[in-house]
Amino acid sequence: MDKIEHKYVEVNGLKLHVAEIGSGSSPAVVFLHGFPEIWYSWRHQMLAVAEAGFRAIAPDYRGYGLSDPPPEPEKATFLDFVADVLALLDALALSKVFLVGKDFGAAVVSIFTLLHRERVLGFVTMGVPFMPPRPPTHHQHLPEGFYISRWKEPGRAEADFGRLDAKTVVRNVYIMFSKSEVPTAHENQEIMDLVEPSAPLPPWFTEEDLAVYGALYEKSGFRTALQVPYRSMGAKWDIPDPKVEVPALLIMGEKDYVLKFPGIEDYIRSGAVREFVPNLEITFMPEGGHFVQEQSPDEVNDLVLKFLRNHH
Repeated sequence: MDKIEHKYVEVNGLKLHVAEIGSGSSPAVVFLHGFPEIWYSWRHQMLAVAEAGFRAIAPDYRGYGLSDPPPEPEKATFLDFVADVLALLDALALSKVFLVGKDFGAAVVSIFTLLHRERVLGFVTMGVPFMPPRPPTHHQHLPEGFYISRWKEPGRAEADFGRLDAKTVVRNVYIMFSKSEVPTAHENQEIMDLVEPSAPLPPWFTEEDLAVYGALYEKSGFRTALQVPYRSMGAKWDIPDPKVEVPALLIMGEKDYVLKFPGIEDYIRSGAVREFVPNLEITFMPEGGHFVQEQSPDEVNDLVLKFLRNHH
């Protein structure tokens, strides 16, 4: 990790924290994290792509980790994150890049590619497929205690998370999201109560890793993270053609709970996703959960590097 450099880049009036490794003249790969992740989620991939001759760049979004918070976190949207990625590419003088997005970072990748396809050489998403921006419907078919429905409710997650320190919140979410069932609470139960204090961390996630995440979320809190993604889902954008022709790769764990969201598995396995991304390769990892890039880094690195080399 010592080889990864850290700096701040001014974008749209905010200082974004950016982790980076690799030669400035090499083709660039920009990694976009999910929740409760941060630049550090990409530690294994950054080292591997840099060693293979690429330049790895992983920002913390505005309001996450060491990046500045937006002036009004409750008004932040996915479009702010997309605008920040564009401004970051401009600030670093990168005309075209590969994008890699995990979890809701896949939505940032999807929207960015639709709006700025001339800047994208290709993209990889993990845990969530490319989706054209439209209001989600999966929550309509899930119980009231579905975690996204709970976190969308103003004040509820704040009260739930507020009983614990930031490190424990991240620990609980990592444990929940590593399972193959959709996190759902009973009527008189909060989402944080789904994890017992004695529950072990996933075997591939160390106490040292948790300490890094805990410190970064201690710094940023969860104010922006609850807004984007959860409370800003479903915004409509005027994108007339939701189809992108760039090369793409989707990596999904067979045991990822996201596959249990109504319609998601069929959208991927039926090939419906290729209506929007015709040049898409899909790889399922038999033992993979939601955090495939941390759980099985060598396998994910091989897939990502093969994709980068094929399309560079």
